[in-house]
Amino acid sequence: MCGIVGYIGHRDSQPILIEGLKKLEYRGYDSAGIAVHTSEGLKVSKAKGRLAILEEQLEGAALNGTIGIGHTRWATHGKPSDVNSHPHQDMSGDFTIVHNGIIENYVTLKEELAAKGHTFTSETDTEVIAHLLADEYDGDLVQAVQRAVKRMKGAYALAALTKHEPDKIVTVRYASPLIIGVGEGENFIASDIPAILEHTRDVYILNDGDMAVLTSNGVELMDVEGKAISREIYKVEWDIVTAEKAGYDHFMLKEIYEQPKAYRDTMGSRISADHKQIVLEEVQMTKEQIQDIHNIHIVACGTAYHAGLVGKTVIESLARIPVETDVASEYRYRNPIITPNTLVIVVSQSGETADTLAALREAKRCGARVLAITNVVGSSVAREADDVIVTWAGPEIAVASTKAYTSQLIAFYLLGLYLAQTLETQEAGAIADVIQALEKLPEQVEAILAEAEVVRDYAERISKHEHLFFIGRGLDFNVAQEGSLKLKEISYIHSEAYAAGELKHGTLALIEEGTPVIALATQEMLFEKTVSNIKEVAARGASVMGLAIEGDDELKKSVDELFTIPKTLPLLTPALSVVPLQLLSYYASLARGNDVDKPRNLAKSVTVE
Repeated sequence: MCGIVGYIGHRDSQPILIEGLKKLEYRGYDSAGIAVHTSEGLKVSKAKGRLAILEEQLEGAALNGTIGIGHTRWATHGKPSDVNSHPHQDMSGDFTIVHNGIIENYVTLKEELAAKGHTFTSETDTEVIAHLLADEYDGDLVQAVQRAVKRMKGAYALAALTKHEPDKIVTVRYASPLIIGVGEGENFIASDIPAILEHTRDVYILNDGDMAVLTSNGVELMDVEGKAISREIYKVEWDIVTAEKAGYDHFMLKEIYEQPKAYRDTMGSRISADHKQIVLEEVQMTKEQIQDIHNIHIVACGTAYHAGLVGKTVIESLARIPVETDVASEYRYRNPIITPNTLVIVVSQSGETADTLAALREAKRCGARVLAITNVVGSSVAREADDVIVTWAGPEIAVASTKAYTSQLIAFYLLGLYLAQTLETQEAGAIADVIQALEKLPEQVEAILAEAEVVRDYAERISKHEHLFFIGRGLDFNVAQEGSLKLKEISYIHSEAYAAGELKHGTLALIEEGTPVIALATQEMLFEKTVSNIKEVAARGASVMGLAIEGDDELKKSVDELFTIPKTLPLLTPALSVVPLQLLSYYASLARGNDVDKPRNLAKSVTVE
């Protein structure tokens, strides 16, 4: 899996493919390659490593032709290597494929094809598809693809070329994102919009089971049975500039500083003109349907899961509905108790996260209503959910999520308030007070960002350590979990988050002289207990940085360093306290010389289980 791009038209395809792949680098990858219809037939060039290696390889052996496909790979089957890189071909070289996803029955298919005399060169599941096309081909590539996908089980977004029909690209999508860009005398394919936005703003977003046949003159859409389908063109409104660094050293830093805008945009028209109510027109549930909700399941992965942990407390506090949180990869395998009175909330930045999408489908199969929180309009999650709250964070390029996470928090606050006002579990005045505090968050984040140098100094010191701990209680523990994940994924410092009250149950054994500990103490009701926990680690020699609310001078006496955030309601502190932790991770990674935007072994959009 990772990025797909394709071109068919009148221009030289190689530079278009390479530039398109560069626009998809944010997804994370370990190799890259392209295939082009040349005057000498189908030619492939691919290499392990960054795109720069492929570009250097092409300098001496350019692939000239007006039809081509390209791919950046993130390893699932087989280690990163030149031979395991995409595109893949059959043994004759007559068929070439790029593929995102996983073919679950590839071993069975490989054995069947090997018995027919096919020989394989890679460890990948994708190579099987190229051989399968060759096995099914009888003069019509479209029909060969249709027959091949009927034999395949799993997830795929794929694009296929054959030397026998050098005037077309055939694509098909199931459970992995794929779009078609429509131009004049040329057409494009991609796994994400930024790859082709330089060339067109008109796109078709393919659904599961959709196929597209591209020629230079047009795009034909059909299902895998060959039946023609109609689809409205989606007009991309956002500008390519939003996907550039805009003067910042890294996309991650840019996106951290974009959070005040993301907060404002996500709140947007969802707050009434008198600032006293939440307006969620995209939530189509009637009052009676909301009253019938007996319980809520929040299901997500990684950073989105951490947003869900905060969402649990927000909804339970405001709407008084019982909430469970689940890691999406575990959800459907634990046989959860799902009824028609269960509301399942799935959270995914990309809207294409494979495990989250599988959880959504399981919930719907069991009769639950599904509400999605996502950053991508038209994504699989958005299309398949009953209700969708879009987080207007804008494109997030860095692999480590920042503004998408905090926008998800804003979405949970809006949803919690909306449920509370519908169910009348909070007084109107109390809801208005939360809304007023919510609207102050953007300027409060700006105040935190103005103190970034303080965080940078501390981050440079901790960057020399290999082990670090975050502690907190209640919502602070939830934020500590996100802070710890962020530090691990981009600085590669081993970091763990613990509920501060659990320290004495074993974790204190890990604290020794000089161990850095980040202690969050923003929850007024738990403040004194958290201070006691801080003293416990300090007594064992820990070096403690405290994070508290402005004016909480008591904490100064118990920590070595103190960073404060503006005062807000305890329920809203996660939207502020996470920001210095994001900066901490960024600057620690920078100090260690890491590739901040593309951490090792990680991908932006995880579209396989």
